[in-house]
Amino acid sequence: MALITPFKNGKLDEQALERMVQWHIDNGTSAIVPAGTTGECPTLSHEEHKRTVQLVAEVAKGRVPVLAGAGSNNPVEAVELSQAAEKAGADGLLEVAGYYNRPNQDGLYAHFKLVHEETSLPIIVYNVPGRVIVDVKPQTLARLARLPRIAGIKDATGDLERPWLERGLISREDFTWLSGNDSTQVSYNVAGGVGCISVTANIAPRQVAEVQRLCAEGKWEEARKAQDRLMTLHKLMFKEPSPAPAKYAASLLGLCTPEVRLPILPVSDGLKVEIRKAMQDLELI
Repeated sequence: MALITPFKNGKLDEQALERMVQWHIDNGTSAIVPAGTTGECPTLSHEEHKRTVQLVAEVAKGRVPVLAGAGSNNPVEAVELSQAAEKAGADGLLEVAGYYNRPNQDGLYAHFKLVHEETSLPIIVYNVPGRVIVDVKPQTLARLARLPRIAGIKDATGDLERPWLERGLISREDFTWLSGNDSTQVSYNVAGGVGCISVTANIAPRQVAEVQRLCAEGKWEEARKAQDRLMTLHKLMFKEPSPAPAKYAASLLGLCTPEVRLPILPVSDGLKVEIRKAMQDLELI
């Protein structure tokens, strides 16, 4: 689950963060990803970023894995954040490709390899070309998979051909394929995925966990029906720039304020109505 970062009056709301982590553990979330894209990592200071990971790890206490967002387009910064996450007690790292710099495939490989060599935690490669422009191609991922601690991929390409192609190139049985898109999570699992780093799970953790349980048990028809019920909420989470919709929805649950940081704006009044209705339809509120 891609955790939102709660703010209050412009500052990290540590009490809300601690409550949220416990709430997720109580409601079936199987792993937590703090300080990622949904956690507004681009507008967190280094101090806030490190503190967020530290608090999540302290509250989780090993009950669920903590996969710390630690990526940067600057590999030196990525190493710093990764080493801090390891010291804080994270179980693994989520590392994004080199946005803005626009490296070629060899440059992407070198970026991830450097972080791999300077850390000792398992690494999930985050491929999200819609945000970072560059794309970790299947052949490059296969090269990376030969490094012992490159443990898997978070695929937010929306290309459901990808896991089929990648599995044909990667023979490791312990390599993990995770969807980065809620709306494709069932389809991705059919193609070999084993989970989703979900935004919707910030609001509906039990329901998202149920979809994944049904997939794991091969109950595809039931998983499809469960996904059908969630699709409206999935789409609303990205109808306006994320994570504003997720934060507004979380505020309706009393988890945190809806506060976001510029350049992300609060959700419009019209979207508030849609989110509230979708949550009522799912009996979340």
